[in-house]
Amino acid sequence: MTQNELYYESDDDETTQQLGNFETDALVNTVTTITDLMRRCWGVAGANIISANLARQEGGLASSFNPTVPGEAAYALFAFIGINNFDNHVNALKDEIMILINDIASVLHEEVYRWGYEDSGQCNKNLGGAFLMVYKIGAVKEVIEKLEQAEAVIFSRRTTKLRRRRSRRSVAGTKRASAQIGSSTLTRTSANRMSGSHLDSIDLSSLPGMRAFTDRALLGLLKTFVGIHRDKTILEWNDDFRLGAGVGAASINLSFGMDAGWAVEGAVGSEYKIDATYLSPHVNMASRMMSATKQYGVHFLLSERVQKLLSENAKGTLRHLDTVTVKGSSVQQKIFTYDAKVRHDFFLYSRTESQADLDSERYSTSIWHTDQDLCAMRSHVSDEFIATFTHGRDEYLAGNWPKAIEILSQADNLMYESQMEEGYEMADVSYRNFNTSDDREELQDSGDGPCRNLIDYMKSRDGAAPK
Repeated sequence: MTQNELYYESDDDETTQQLGNFETDALVNTVTTITDLMRRCWGVAGANIISANLARQEGGLASSFNPTVPGEAAYALFAFIGINNFDNHVNALKDEIMILINDIASVLHEEVYRWGYEDSGQCNKNLGGAFLMVYKIGAVKEVIEKLEQAEAVIFSRRTTKLRRRRSRRSVAGTKRASAQIGSSTLTRTSANRMSGSHLDSIDLSSLPGMRAFTDRALLGLLKTFVGIHRDKTILEWNDDFRLGAGVGAASINLSFGMDAGWAVEGAVGSEYKIDATYLSPHVNMASRMMSATKQYGVHFLLSERVQKLLSENAKGTLRHLDTVTVKGSSVQQKIFTYDAKVRHDFFLYSRTESQADLDSERYSTSIWHTDQDLCAMRSHVSDEFIATFTHGRDEYLAGNWPKAIEILSQADNLMYESQMEEGYEMADVSYRNFNTSDDREELQDSGDGPCRNLIDYMKSRDGAAPK
């Protein structure tokens, strides 16, 4: 073989190798793109569906794709975020409503992903006028195993303590006590917790890191609230004459509802069309919390299950509004709000993306008292108001309605005076669900939505509590 022949043969080999590398790179890029699209379309709930199908085999080979695989029970935090006055916006903007929704989603998704613990925050559904955000804690089996491991440590310590205390009496008696505490209790606990009827009885707050996990989930929503009121693109929508019905500036606002608990994670549909989603009473509860914000005149409503998972600093910023029985349940539960109010100077506390990312990475519970955004949106809430409202609410719950009406009226006046001192625009009541024009005129002077809601409720029943 001549030297030229060797050269051309070597050149052909190199070309073949380059073509092979190119084909491999193209295949990897294609798979990566498809995976990214599936993640964006199906979200975190679709991950298990995809992995379950990849693991299914028939005759040693991967079986055909079957999206309707059985669901999996998981624990998570659920948040519904609704766009206020959405129907009016649709009628005003027509086809351009999609642009507004995507502008809002851009702010919401960014903050939820930024503040969610280790990327736990995911958007499960974009429903047009509402979004379902999910912060997955873990599969039910995994959570139960972690709790049982923690209990095993606790019981072993308790057993050791009993053994030391009773060693002088009877070694045999100590062993029997140890066996009873250690094995039978854990067995009963395991059996009970694996039962579907006891899923709600599991104390998620005992999971390591749960309070930081929940704090960060709520922080993402609070940062979203601030973000839509200083994002330049959304502020331009406020000046759109179509949204203001040609008579003034509009205001793009959101309502937030949260609950925590179990849900079945899986696919709903058929071989023709499926949706990866979460199904449970807790998802429905988050939706009801969001809807009830209009009734109470607030932007945020949190269930008692969420409140119990927060850090003490975070709990201190919430206000217990009422104790209610939700439709479909006989169990009473407290509902809470974070007293957020729209300010037109949120831009003063703007942070670059890198600064915001750094704030998230450096999270500590002190953020509830030091963060400029959080302090600004609650600047209208005074200690005197909280004490007065708490007194009035307790009288209301105790059935002393005439006294409750008197005290809650005082709290409402305190809130009005505080808002005047802070320089708020008194017409900022767009989140209220008014029924008549008279109601609108009566409440133009602002005040406190929860106070007026409770007062109206008691007055509608002639101020007499049910016996």
